[in-house]
Amino acid sequence: MEIIKISLNNQIIATIIDNIINRGFSEGVAGMIAHAGWMAKFVLIILLFFSIGSWAIIIQKFRALKKAEKETNKFLKMFKEGKSLSDIYLSINSFKDSPVATVFRSGYTELVKRQKGRNLKEIVKGQSQRIEGNIGNIQIKDINAIEAILKRSISKEIALLEKALNFLATTASTTPFIGLFGTVWGVMNSFRSIGVMGSASIAGVAPGISEALIATAAGLSVAIPAVMAYNYFISRIKAVRIKIDDFSQEFISIIEKDFVV
Repeated sequence: MEIIKISLNNQIIATIIDNIINRGFSEGVAGMIAHAGWMAKFVLIILLFFSIGSWAIIIQKFRALKKAEKETNKFLKMFKEGKSLSDIYLSINSFKDSPVATVFRSGYTELVKRQKGRNLKEIVKGQSQRIEGNIGNIQIKDINAIEAILKRSISKEIALLEKALNFLATTASTTPFIGLFGTVWGVMNSFRSIGVMGSASIAGVAPGISEALIATAAGLSVAIPAVMAYNYFISRIKAVRIKIDDFSQEFISIIEKDFVV
């Protein structure tokens, strides 16, 4: 009788597990997630948060960089046309999203401050009709001050371009380990099922293994786009940084040639 009871109990347990497995697998990934344990669902919720945040940053950063590069190219084209610095300054509001234009505004503002007989209000109102190279000459020490202003402005603009990229880096490095945690937890459940049932059948270990594989796949699906986007944006920002550095050097050269005593 005791043997019959044990056999019946094992059959009941096997039937329940088979029903759970068949119901989960028949409904696909969504079914496996729906019937996963609470820890697996908790891990998936965390990964979902990282995924939504990283994709929001990717979309926003792609648009911002595209606009910044477009306006920067237009500004540099205008700058190379040989217009006077005051004329360029008067057109600066047309390039609000260009980091190069912002750096120019900082440098030119400092230049005007260090020139005698000139001020920005006159320039903006169109009242400054005097030739730039013939008035308000500056000294070498003023050049050093302008260079310092340009460097600070460049650092600020690059920091703005890199804003929120740390979240992508964190997502890329963290989510695989979060998924791994879900994997370990699923394997632990599988071993616990083996201990309870006293058998290492596929029916006993399949639910835990499925949870483990879902967590691993989810972690990788979040990390891969994040690391690819991070490297892509960093390379584009480096290209913008090169343009800014080249512009600042050219700007300083013009000042040294036209304004230094």
